[in-house]
Amino acid sequence: MSVPAPASGGAALEGLLADAHAALPDTVALRRRIHRFPELGMHLPRTQQAVLEALDGLGLEVATGSGLSSVTAALEGALPGPAVLLRADMDALPLEEGTGLEFASRVPGAMHACGHDTHTAMLVGAARLLAARRGLLAGRVVFMFQPGEESGGGARHMIDEGVLETAGGTRVAAAFALHVTTRFDSGTLHLRSGPTFAASDRLHVTVRGRGGHASSPHRALDPVPVACEIVQALQSMVTRTLDVFDPAVVTVASIHAGTTASNVIPETAEIRGTFRTLSPGARQQVREGIQRVARHVAAAHGAEAGVELEEGYPPVVNDADRTAALYDTAVALLGADRVGRLAAPFMGAEDFSYVLQEVPGSMAFLGARPPGVPPEEAADLHSNLAVFDEDALAAGAAVYAAAALRAGPAPAGSG
Repeated sequence: MSVPAPASGGAALEGLLADAHAALPDTVALRRRIHRFPELGMHLPRTQQAVLEALDGLGLEVATGSGLSSVTAALEGALPGPAVLLRADMDALPLEEGTGLEFASRVPGAMHACGHDTHTAMLVGAARLLAARRGLLAGRVVFMFQPGEESGGGARHMIDEGVLETAGGTRVAAAFALHVTTRFDSGTLHLRSGPTFAASDRLHVTVRGRGGHASSPHRALDPVPVACEIVQALQSMVTRTLDVFDPAVVTVASIHAGTTASNVIPETAEIRGTFRTLSPGARQQVREGIQRVARHVAAAHGAEAGVELEEGYPPVVNDADRTAALYDTAVALLGADRVGRLAAPFMGAEDFSYVLQEVPGSMAFLGARPPGVPPEEAADLHSNLAVFDEDALAAGAAVYAAAALRAGPAPAGSG
């Protein structure tokens, strides 16, 4: 494999990308080890052990979580400077893998379909790169290996356990994270300041009618057509009451009513789904709109609707100064033609948002679409057919490391 020549960007970045490519076989081996044995949720003992073994011998201060299978490692640089956090998530999804890869999941019903195995391997790769450059490193780097991103808010738990604090009481001054995607060419970086991922909340509506015999609907109160009207009304509510420049998405993912019997009108019908927003105002407006639409549509038919709204992750909001710094660093490392600005946010959710509520930072997308696969044919995140180009892991490890090497003092006004 040809190794791109390092772009200009100062002594701190010299040779970094080349070294990341040279170490790519080890990075890929760790990724495949994790991919073969995916684990779900907050407790990932096998993945945690793989990370601990990979970090051994680097001279890091390593600690594990008490309430979840997290790993926190810290590297002290030779020069004075701020503390910078680099984060990777480690958990998988409850999917049956269908890729047919040689290193496909051996765990029934679990798969790394969101690329968290690549994030973990890249961050370990960055730790190795930075440990070899301790003499050029100003300040302290905290490596955050997090369970429970897909469910459970593992980032919040790690914050509660002190991941943002370092030895001597110094608090992390900036935080960075990467997320792979098949939407972009392999090895390219894409980012934006401001809202980048959406807030993610859940809805559960129970329509209560009156059961009866299917041959006599006039003697019952059928909740099924009421539920269908609520679903349609929710879509109109979004397009007709929210500002198009402050977008929201309401998706009904499940409607359930009745049993296998074809001659019974059920008592209830249940609607479940999610809504995604980018601002506190839109989030509150959608919450109020769901309750209003569900209850009033049901009341118009003489039925009742119970509404439960469960708050999920807040939006990921990238700090403008830290994002600009990461952009410049990526251009110096990868070249201007390999770095792009996202035109719009991604309406998926990410619990790195909890970290960015505490400290300024930025989360960027790393392209990992397999070569030769058109964008419209590449399986997206959370697909059981998702395949990521492993050559991108070298660029990812180098970007992680470069973000720490060039973080420098916190920009004025970044808080």
